[in-house]
Amino acid sequence: MSEISAYSAQESLRDGNRVEIRALRPEDQADMLAALEHTSPDSLQRRFFVMKRHFSEKERAFFMNIDFENHVGGSRYVVFESGRAEVALIVIDAWQGRGLGSILVRHLVKLARDAGLKELTAEVLPENRAMLKIFGNLGFKRAARSDPHTVHLALDLA
Repeated sequence: MSEISAYSAQESLRDGNRVEIRALRPEDQADMLAALEHTSPDSLQRRFFVMKRHFSEKERAFFMNIDFENHVGGSRYVVFESGRAEVALIVIDAWQGRGLGSILVRHLVKLARDAGLKELTAEVLPENRAMLKIFGNLGFKRAARSDPHTVHLALDLA
């Protein structure tokens, strides 16, 4: 595993609370799954584009078995072709509106650049104004996409 598996950084939220941004560990699985119980149906819909409350064993393995090269966990990017990765994240409701989403995406952008990726993409539901604002503030641009139900965004990392 690369040194990214030990990634850790301290950040301050808008309300002054301190948080640790760190690499996901296998022992985090129970906490991650428990977090779903504190996430509203609307938040889950905005993240997964379908109603989601439970994960299959295959989905659990996908989210928890991070290789720290092609798949960076928690808020994550997943490499889908050479030099390009898709970004996705979810912030449980109690932590929304405090700047955590922006912090997580900013860290993913840094990690992606450090890994030599050339582009990050994201798919966002049009009604998810908060995520559209976060991605826009970090330089992601709308890109043409054939799916009328999502907004496709891209960030050139060059």
